[in-house]
Amino acid sequence: MNDTCHEVAVIGAGVVGLCVAHELVHAGKRVVLVDPEPPGSQCSSGNSGALSAGSVAPLAMPGVVRSSLPLLADPNGPLFVPPAYWLQAAPWLWRFVRASKPQRVQLIASALHGLLHDAVGLHVQLARRIGAEHLIRHNGQLHLYPNEAAMSADRGGWALKAQHGLKMEPVDASAIHALEPAVRHDRYTAGYFLPDEGSVVSPLAYSQAIAAALMARGVAFERTRVDALKADGERWALHCAGRELHAKHVVVCAGAWSSRLLRTVGVNVPLQSQRGYHLQYPGLRDTLNRVVVLADRKVFINPMQDGLRIGGTVEIDSLERPMREQRALRLAEHLQAGLHLPAETGSAKSWMGHRPCLPDSMPVLGAVPHLTGLWCAFGHGHLGLTGAAKTARWLTQALVEGRAPQEMAPFSISRFMRG
Repeated sequence: MNDTCHEVAVIGAGVVGLCVAHELVHAGKRVVLVDPEPPGSQCSSGNSGALSAGSVAPLAMPGVVRSSLPLLADPNGPLFVPPAYWLQAAPWLWRFVRASKPQRVQLIASALHGLLHDAVGLHVQLARRIGAEHLIRHNGQLHLYPNEAAMSADRGGWALKAQHGLKMEPVDASAIHALEPAVRHDRYTAGYFLPDEGSVVSPLAYSQAIAAALMARGVAFERTRVDALKADGERWALHCAGRELHAKHVVVCAGAWSSRLLRTVGVNVPLQSQRGYHLQYPGLRDTLNRVVVLADRKVFINPMQDGLRIGGTVEIDSLERPMREQRALRLAEHLQAGLHLPAETGSAKSWMGHRPCLPDSMPVLGAVPHLTGLWCAFGHGHLGLTGAAKTARWLTQALVEGRAPQEMAPFSISRFMRG
């Protein structure tokens, strides 16, 4: 047994955990990071790399819920629940529907604006601090539709984003061609250019750069899985494979696995994996200049450092079930539909990862009531990369100063706790 008591143990070395650890170390805290996998190697490596500071519209928009629920059984659709998982998913889906009420949507959007609005700038600052500025691209995003009629179906979400200050420039076929000549302008003739949004050209390299900066500051990385937590006097015991770690503070940043850890201390959170897929084509890296979103198909296309990545789809399923290769391959059809590509695109690498999602599209941030020293920073869903930097700022302020920022209150785990 290792009886060393760390000041702060951060469980999870994805981009959120890495950012939290970096901010805590910058504030003078002694931190250990605990994860069985290499830093940034899981969901943080396979995301679409978008920095979407204006994405305040929750997934559960009223119109989206009405149109999507009948399609959940389509294995080729953008939102799929396998028949064998319906019973298990039902309570989460019911909460998801309830979160789509207009008044609730307004409150969620306001809270997400507080978390996300300065994300691009915060990531630029962080990248500069760790010598990774070359990994941040700040040349906007292009969100496209086949025509004006298709775009009008999402007008509620765009109105909500505009209400919270997102700069949006309407584009037609000629403007799209000027920005991205590779887009099929015969199929995509309307949309918005978002000049202030950004992206990361290699999410894995970015995570690894943060990890390297932490190692240079003497932060220890424990490559082990935490199976349970237990209060142990004025400290916490982390039960790992064959041993224990101890810490005064524990920050749970374990992504889609966070709810399993919290259940070991009697706290239940409706966290669900929304499994996302991508294909990456090494030979098509220079096809685009920036992130292009085929909004009607719900896919993001990002020209990354190691190739052109197309990512998307939502698959509500278990953490254990292996990936469905066919859902990944379906992305190739979307890519062909949206871009002019060479006859030979080369082979693509497929990937699947677990996005940790709460039914109200908001992460769980801050202290766990009545469990002193236990903190949460998980559940960012599709916006983990975007929200990681501000999450780290808020969490560090709350832990170091003992006073959480007011904007952090809506994200408290207490919204899921009774009594």
